Amino acid sequence: MSERGPRSTTRTTTRITISDDRGVFMISVAAELAEMHPQTLRMYEQRGLIEPQRSAKGTRLYSQSDVEKLRRIQEMTGELGLNLAGVERVLELEEQLERATHRLEALEQRSQEMRAEMEREIESVRKSFRAEIVPYRKNTDVVPASRTDPARGRRIRVDRD
Repeated sequence: MSERGPRSTTRTTTRITISDDRGVFMISVAAELAEMHPQTLRMYEQRGLIEPQRSAKGTRLYSQSDVEKLRRIQEMTGELGLNLAGVERVLELEEQLERATHRLEALEQRSQEMRAEMEREIESVRKSFRAEIVPYRKNTDVVPASRTDPARGRRIRVDRD
């Protein structure tokens, strides 16, 4: 028998990142992940609640976001007691809210850009006025009450009406 030293093994782990929107799960896997029957997924697809991608051969392919949506539908029907019509309405309202939120964010961004532009323009106008305007100082010297001109030591004539 020959004696061998400790065998060294190098283990390589490869990680891949897949977009949440890419269809990678077949219907049986998606159903298992969402904890429902594959027929339920088909029914949800017929109702328009979910729209899986299709492979070149026509196989339904579900994405991670599809599975999350299926879980959410399960939660609404099971825990919240909504029927499928209610689920459809909730999903529609969520989409509308998401679109409105995106529009609002875009408007807020545009508003900030316009405010910054307006402030730059105001500052530019202020600077141009500073270059054109000569400062005016009103004479604030005190006039002596005496009728004598203190600088010359003479009397100043005052006419009275």
